[in-house]
Amino acid sequence: MTPLMEDLAAAFHGRQTFVTIDISGGGSALGQEMAATGQVDLGLTSWLPDGPPDGLEATVVARDGIALVVHPTNPITGLTLIQAHDLFSGRVADWEQVGGTPSPVQVISREDGSGTRAAFEAMVMGGDRVTPTALVMPGSRAAVDYVARDPRAIGYVSMGYVNGEVRVLSVEGLLPTPESVSRSEYHLTRELVVLSRPGASPQAQAFLDFALSPAGQAIVARRYGRVR
Repeated sequence: MTPLMEDLAAAFHGRQTFVTIDISGGGSALGQEMAATGQVDLGLTSWLPDGPPDGLEATVVARDGIALVVHPTNPITGLTLIQAHDLFSGRVADWEQVGGTPSPVQVISREDGSGTRAAFEAMVMGGDRVTPTALVMPGSRAAVDYVARDPRAIGYVSMGYVNGEVRVLSVEGLLPTPESVSRSEYHLTRELVVLSRPGASPQAQAFLDFALSPAGQAIVARRYGRVR
């Protein structure tokens, strides 16, 4: 959620220059923990299937698509959910098995505590483990950087981190776009949530209100799916 929050915070600061918003990454689990213990005003999480922890309120500010990314030279353009499962589980170990050029598959995954990893495992893996030969990256940016260097690699990242250095695969015939994600048509769609404690500071509440305002949702729509 870092790219989105940076864009929203910059626009909000332009309107209320006396408010400073500091943004730190670290994963969805850390965002929930720090919000629950009052160490931050707002905690960010990209995977909250069971609702907010006790004592916290959840505000959905955007929808995100988890993008499957490969090196630009990879001839594969799309996968089914079953093919994605088999690649990431290690059941399919060579690109030729899914219509690509003969070459070993290098799976790129994420670290424990990552909301992207938890969402991907729930929506694609169905309880099966990602192959133990996967390389674990500490963030979406690191995952993109690695895939951009390795023609054998496939990874999964928030659509907000996709750039011209990697190519996004369609999943069941659909690409993650702001439109397909906003309508929840893309199969790997999730909600981006801001957690707060009841009675949040006026400044924190004002930021949440801005994120859901027409101006805030226009910023969301640059890279993600709107919720309003």
